[in-house]
Amino acid sequence: MNRPILKTGIIQQRNSDSAADNRSRIAEKVRLLAADGAQLIVNQELHDSLYFCQTENTDLFDLAVDLDGEATEFYSALARETGVVLVTSLFERRAAGLYHNTAIVFDTDGSEAGRYRKMHIPDDPAYYEKFYFTPGDLGFKPIDTSVGRLGVLVCWDQWYPEAARLMALAGAEILIYPTAIGWESTDTPEEQARQREAWTTVQRGHAVANGLPVVTVNRVGHEPDPSGATGGIQFWGSSFVAGPQGELLYRAGDTDEETAIIDIDMRRSELVRRWWPFLRDRRIDHYADLTKRFIDR
Repeated sequence: MNRPILKTGIIQQRNSDSAADNRSRIAEKVRLLAADGAQLIVNQELHDSLYFCQTENTDLFDLAVDLDGEATEFYSALARETGVVLVTSLFERRAAGLYHNTAIVFDTDGSEAGRYRKMHIPDDPAYYEKFYFTPGDLGFKPIDTSVGRLGVLVCWDQWYPEAARLMALAGAEILIYPTAIGWESTDTPEEQARQREAWTTVQRGHAVANGLPVVTVNRVGHEPDPSGATGGIQFWGSSFVAGPQGELLYRAGDTDEETAIIDIDMRRSELVRRWWPFLRDRRIDHYADLTKRFIDR
Protein backbone atom coordinates (compact mmCIF):
# COMPACT_ATOMS: atom_id res chain seq x y z
CA MET A 1 0.00 0.00 0.00
CA ASN A 2 1.48 3.31 -1.11
CA ARG A 3 -0.19 5.45 1.55
CA PRO A 4 -0.44 4.44 5.24
CA ILE A 5 -3.70 6.41 5.60
CA LEU A 6 -6.19 5.84 2.80
CA LYS A 7 -8.82 8.56 2.66
CA THR A 8 -11.84 6.62 1.46
CA GLY A 9 -15.00 8.33 0.23
CA ILE A 10 -18.39 6.65 0.14
CA ILE A 11 -21.58 7.72 -1.67
CA GLN A 12 -24.88 6.41 -0.27
CA GLN A 13 -27.58 7.68 -2.61
CA ARG A 14 -31.23 7.42 -3.61
CA ASN A 15 -31.71 6.54 -7.25
CA SER A 16 -34.11 7.72 -9.93
CA ASP A 17 -35.08 6.14 -13.24
CA SER A 18 -32.80 8.59 -15.11
CA ALA A 19 -29.21 7.53 -15.70
CA ALA A 20 -28.32 11.14 -16.52
CA ASP A 21 -29.74 12.35 -13.19
CA ASN A 22 -28.03 9.62 -11.18
CA ARG A 23 -24.69 10.26 -12.88
CA SER A 24 -24.98 14.00 -12.40
CA ARG A 25 -25.58 13.64 -8.67
CA ILE A 26 -22.75 11.10 -8.33
CA ALA A 27 -20.39 13.43 -10.18
CA GLU A 28 -21.27 16.34 -7.90
CA LYS A 29 -20.55 14.21 -4.83
CA VAL A 30 -17.32 12.79 -6.25
CA ARG A 31 -16.07 16.31 -6.90
CA LEU A 32 -16.91 17.41 -3.36
CA LEU A 33 -15.28 14.34 -1.80
CA ALA A 34 -12.18 14.75 -3.96
CA ALA A 35 -11.93 18.42 -3.01
CA ASP A 36 -11.98 17.31 0.64
CA GLY A 37 -9.09 14.93 0.06
CA ALA A 38 -10.65 11.58 -0.82
CA GLN A 39 -8.24 9.28 -2.65
CA LEU A 40 -10.58 6.31 -3.19
CA ILE A 41 -14.34 6.73 -3.77
CA VAL A 42 -16.77 3.80 -3.71
CA ASN A 43 -20.27 3.83 -5.20
CA GLN A 44 -23.24 1.55 -4.53
CA GLU A 45 -24.36 -1.34 -6.72
CA LEU A 46 -26.03 -0.54 -10.09
CA HIS A 47 -25.92 3.17 -9.32
CA ASP A 48 -27.03 4.38 -12.76
CA SER A 49 -30.62 3.13 -12.45
CA LEU A 50 -33.36 1.98 -10.16
CA TYR A 51 -32.92 -1.57 -8.87
CA PHE A 52 -34.66 -3.17 -11.86
CA CYS A 53 -34.41 -6.78 -10.62
CA GLN A 54 -37.66 -6.55 -8.65
CA THR A 55 -39.41 -7.97 -11.73
CA GLU A 56 -38.51 -10.18 -14.71
CA ASN A 57 -38.93 -8.01 -17.79
CA THR A 58 -36.97 -8.51 -21.01
CA ASP A 59 -37.41 -4.83 -21.91
CA LEU A 60 -35.16 -3.93 -18.96
CA PHE A 61 -32.14 -5.42 -20.70
CA ASP A 62 -32.17 -2.10 -22.56
CA LEU A 63 -30.63 -0.61 -19.41
CA ALA A 64 -27.40 -2.56 -19.98
CA VAL A 65 -24.38 -0.73 -21.35
CA ASP A 66 -21.33 -1.65 -23.38
CA LEU A 67 -18.18 -1.24 -21.32
CA ASP A 68 -16.45 0.73 -24.05
CA GLY A 69 -19.26 3.25 -24.40
CA GLU A 70 -20.82 6.36 -22.90
CA ALA A 71 -21.07 5.13 -19.29
CA THR A 72 -17.43 4.14 -18.92
CA GLU A 73 -16.32 7.25 -20.77
CA PHE A 74 -18.25 9.35 -18.24
CA TYR A 75 -16.74 7.70 -15.17
CA SER A 76 -13.28 7.54 -16.70
CA ALA A 77 -13.38 11.30 -17.32
CA LEU A 78 -14.69 11.89 -13.78
CA ALA A 79 -11.85 9.90 -12.21
CA ARG A 80 -9.30 11.75 -14.36
CA GLU A 81 -10.81 15.16 -13.59
CA THR A 82 -10.85 14.60 -9.83
CA GLY A 83 -7.68 12.52 -9.54
CA VAL A 84 -9.30 9.74 -7.49
CA VAL A 85 -9.56 5.99 -7.79
CA LEU A 86 -13.24 5.41 -8.54
CA VAL A 87 -15.18 2.18 -7.98
CA THR A 88 -18.29 1.94 -10.16
CA SER A 89 -20.99 -0.70 -10.68
CA LEU A 90 -22.65 -1.17 -14.06
CA PHE A 91 -25.12 -3.45 -15.86
CA GLU A 92 -22.82 -4.85 -18.54
CA ARG A 93 -24.01 -5.85 -22.02
CA ARG A 94 -21.30 -8.25 -23.13
CA ALA A 95 -23.24 -9.58 -26.13
CA ALA A 96 -26.86 -10.09 -27.12
CA GLY A 97 -28.35 -12.36 -24.44
CA LEU A 98 -25.21 -12.18 -22.27
CA TYR A 99 -25.19 -9.68 -19.43
CA HIS A 100 -23.23 -9.23 -16.20
CA ASN A 101 -23.35 -7.22 -13.00
CA THR A 102 -19.89 -5.68 -13.27
CA ALA A 103 -17.74 -3.43 -11.14
CA ILE A 104 -15.26 -1.23 -13.03
CA VAL A 105 -12.40 0.51 -11.23
CA PHE A 106 -10.87 3.62 -12.78
CA ASP A 107 -7.48 4.91 -11.69
CA THR A 108 -6.54 8.53 -11.09
CA ASP A 109 -5.61 9.08 -14.73
CA GLY A 110 -8.98 7.76 -15.94
CA SER A 111 -7.60 4.44 -17.17
CA GLU A 112 -9.44 1.25 -16.34
CA ALA A 113 -7.51 -0.44 -13.54
CA GLY A 114 -9.65 -3.57 -13.74
CA ARG A 115 -13.08 -5.09 -13.58
CA TYR A 116 -14.93 -7.72 -11.57
CA ARG A 117 -18.07 -9.58 -12.62
CA LYS A 118 -20.39 -10.53 -9.76
CA MET A 119 -19.94 -14.23 -9.02
CA HIS A 120 -22.82 -15.10 -6.68
CA ILE A 121 -26.20 -14.29 -8.24
CA PRO A 122 -29.34 -14.35 -6.04
CA ASP A 123 -32.83 -15.38 -7.10
CA ASP A 124 -35.32 -14.37 -4.42
CA PRO A 125 -38.63 -12.48 -4.38
CA ALA A 126 -37.88 -8.91 -5.50
CA TYR A 127 -34.25 -9.88 -6.24
CA TYR A 128 -34.61 -11.79 -9.52
CA GLU A 129 -31.00 -11.34 -10.55
CA LYS A 130 -30.55 -14.73 -12.20
CA PHE A 131 -32.96 -13.54 -14.89
CA TYR A 132 -30.61 -10.68 -15.78
CA PHE A 133 -27.03 -11.61 -14.84
CA THR A 134 -24.73 -14.37 -16.00
CA PRO A 135 -22.40 -15.40 -13.15
CA GLY A 136 -18.96 -13.83 -13.38
CA ASP A 137 -16.09 -15.56 -15.16
CA LEU A 138 -13.14 -13.40 -14.07
CA GLY A 139 -12.60 -15.14 -10.74
CA PHE A 140 -11.65 -13.54 -7.44
CA LYS A 141 -8.74 -11.40 -8.57
CA PRO A 142 -7.80 -8.13 -6.83
CA ILE A 143 -7.43 -4.99 -8.90
CA ASP A 144 -4.14 -3.09 -8.69
CA THR A 145 -4.49 0.69 -8.45
CA SER A 146 -2.35 3.65 -7.49
CA VAL A 147 -3.79 3.52 -3.95
CA GLY A 148 -3.35 -0.22 -3.46
CA ARG A 149 -4.71 -3.64 -4.38
CA LEU A 150 -8.50 -3.65 -4.16
CA GLY A 151 -10.53 -6.80 -3.55
CA VAL A 152 -13.75 -5.69 -5.23
CA LEU A 153 -16.81 -7.92 -4.82
CA VAL A 154 -20.51 -7.13 -5.28
CA CYS A 155 -23.49 -7.36 -2.91
CA TRP A 156 -24.58 -11.05 -2.67
CA ASP A 157 -20.87 -11.97 -2.72
CA GLN A 158 -20.66 -10.37 0.73
CA TRP A 159 -22.37 -13.34 2.39
CA TYR A 160 -19.70 -15.80 1.24
CA PRO A 161 -16.52 -16.16 3.32
CA GLU A 162 -14.94 -18.09 0.45
CA ALA A 163 -15.03 -15.01 -1.78
CA ALA A 164 -13.42 -12.76 0.83
CA ARG A 165 -10.80 -15.40 1.63
CA LEU A 166 -9.83 -15.94 -2.01
CA MET A 167 -9.45 -12.19 -2.51
CA ALA A 168 -7.26 -12.04 0.60
CA LEU A 169 -5.16 -15.00 -0.52
CA ALA A 170 -4.61 -13.28 -3.86
CA GLY A 171 -3.16 -10.25 -2.09
CA ALA A 172 -6.09 -7.86 -1.67
CA GLU A 173 -5.30 -5.07 0.79
CA ILE A 174 -8.91 -4.01 1.29
CA LEU A 175 -12.31 -5.62 0.58
CA ILE A 176 -14.93 -3.48 -1.18
CA TYR A 177 -18.64 -4.30 -1.65
CA PRO A 178 -20.94 -2.09 -3.78
CA THR A 179 -24.38 -3.12 -2.54
CA ALA A 180 -28.15 -2.90 -3.08
CA ILE A 181 -30.04 -4.52 -0.21
CA GLY A 182 -33.13 -3.59 1.76
CA TRP A 183 -36.29 -4.61 3.53
CA GLU A 184 -39.53 -5.92 2.06
CA SER A 185 -42.56 -3.97 3.26
CA THR A 186 -44.07 -6.88 5.19
CA ASP A 187 -40.97 -7.49 7.33
CA THR A 188 -41.56 -6.71 11.00
CA PRO A 189 -39.26 -4.21 12.73
CA GLU A 190 -37.70 -7.10 14.63
CA GLU A 191 -37.00 -9.01 11.42
CA GLN A 192 -35.61 -5.87 9.80
CA ALA A 193 -33.17 -5.43 12.68
CA ARG A 194 -32.07 -9.07 12.46
CA GLN A 195 -31.45 -8.82 8.72
CA ARG A 196 -29.41 -5.63 8.88
CA GLU A 197 -27.32 -6.82 11.81
CA ALA A 198 -26.64 -10.17 10.12
CA TRP A 199 -25.51 -8.31 7.00
CA THR A 200 -23.18 -6.07 8.98
CA THR A 201 -21.89 -8.88 11.17
CA VAL A 202 -20.94 -11.28 8.37
CA GLN A 203 -18.88 -8.63 6.63
CA ARG A 204 -17.18 -7.55 9.84
CA GLY A 205 -16.36 -11.24 10.18
CA HIS A 206 -14.63 -11.14 6.79
CA ALA A 207 -12.53 -8.26 8.08
CA VAL A 208 -11.56 -10.22 11.18
CA ALA A 209 -10.93 -13.55 9.45
CA ASN A 210 -8.70 -11.95 6.82
CA GLY A 211 -7.16 -9.08 8.76
CA LEU A 212 -8.34 -6.56 6.18
CA PRO A 213 -10.47 -3.39 6.14
CA VAL A 214 -13.93 -3.70 4.58
CA VAL A 215 -15.82 -0.94 2.74
CA THR A 216 -19.52 -1.54 2.02
CA VAL A 217 -21.68 1.05 0.24
CA ASN A 218 -25.44 0.48 0.01
CA ARG A 219 -28.17 2.46 -1.67
CA VAL A 220 -30.94 4.10 0.36
CA GLY A 221 -34.59 5.03 -0.07
CA HIS A 222 -37.78 3.29 -1.19
CA GLU A 223 -38.13 1.88 -4.71
CA PRO A 224 -41.60 0.58 -5.68
CA ASP A 225 -42.22 -2.80 -7.27
CA PRO A 226 -43.37 -2.01 -10.84
CA SER A 227 -45.55 -5.15 -10.85
CA GLY A 228 -47.32 -4.25 -7.62
CA ALA A 229 -46.78 -7.80 -6.36
CA THR A 230 -44.88 -6.50 -3.32
CA GLY A 231 -44.62 -3.22 -1.50
CA GLY A 232 -41.24 -2.59 -3.09
CA ILE A 233 -37.88 -2.41 -1.35
CA GLN A 234 -36.83 0.00 1.36
CA PHE A 235 -33.07 0.06 0.89
CA TRP A 236 -31.55 0.28 4.33
CA GLY A 237 -28.40 2.31 3.64
CA SER A 238 -26.18 1.67 6.68
CA SER A 239 -23.05 1.84 4.52
CA PHE A 240 -20.03 1.18 6.70
CA VAL A 241 -16.28 0.85 6.94
CA ALA A 242 -14.68 -1.69 9.27
CA GLY A 243 -11.06 -2.09 10.24
CA PRO A 244 -9.07 -5.34 10.18
CA GLN A 245 -10.34 -6.40 13.61
CA GLY A 246 -13.93 -5.77 12.57
CA GLU A 247 -14.04 -2.45 14.40
CA LEU A 248 -16.58 -0.03 12.94
CA LEU A 249 -14.82 3.08 11.66
CA TYR A 250 -18.00 4.55 10.20
CA ARG A 251 -21.64 3.59 9.76
CA ALA A 252 -24.19 5.65 7.84
CA GLY A 253 -27.85 5.97 8.74
CA ASP A 254 -30.61 3.88 7.20
CA THR A 255 -32.88 6.58 5.73
CA ASP A 256 -30.86 9.42 4.20
CA GLU A 257 -28.29 10.01 1.51
CA GLU A 258 -24.81 10.38 2.93
CA THR A 259 -21.28 11.04 1.80
CA ALA A 260 -18.28 10.67 4.05
CA ILE A 261 -14.52 10.36 4.03
CA ILE A 262 -13.11 7.72 6.35
CA ASP A 263 -9.43 7.50 7.20
CA ILE A 264 -8.30 3.86 6.97
CA ASP A 265 -4.93 3.09 8.52
CA MET A 266 -3.60 0.49 6.11
CA ARG A 267 -0.66 -0.28 8.42
CA ARG A 268 -2.96 -2.01 10.87
CA SER A 269 -3.51 -5.04 8.63
CA GLU A 270 0.15 -5.98 8.93
CA LEU A 271 0.03 -5.65 12.71
CA VAL A 272 -3.27 -7.49 13.11
CA ARG A 273 -2.06 -10.38 10.97
CA ARG A 274 1.02 -10.66 13.18
CA TRP A 275 -1.13 -10.79 16.31
CA TRP A 276 -3.76 -13.12 14.80
CA PRO A 277 -1.93 -15.25 12.19
CA PHE A 278 -5.00 -16.96 10.76
CA LEU A 279 -3.37 -17.45 7.37
CA ARG A 280 -0.46 -19.23 9.00
CA ASP A 281 -2.66 -21.66 10.90
CA ARG A 282 -5.03 -22.64 8.09
CA ARG A 283 -5.15 -26.43 7.61
CA ILE A 284 -5.07 -26.34 3.82
CA ASP A 285 -4.33 -30.09 3.77
CA HIS A 286 -7.85 -30.76 5.11
CA TYR A 287 -9.99 -28.28 3.16
CA ALA A 288 -10.65 -30.27 -0.03
CA ASP A 289 -14.30 -30.80 0.92
CA LEU A 290 -14.93 -27.07 0.61
CA THR A 291 -15.20 -27.56 -3.13
CA LYS A 292 -18.19 -29.88 -2.66
CA ARG A 293 -21.79 -28.65 -2.67
CA PHE A 294 -22.56 -30.67 0.45
CA ILE A 295 -20.89 -33.49 2.37
CA ASP A 296 -23.23 -36.47 2.53
CA ARG A 297 -22.88 -38.67 5.61
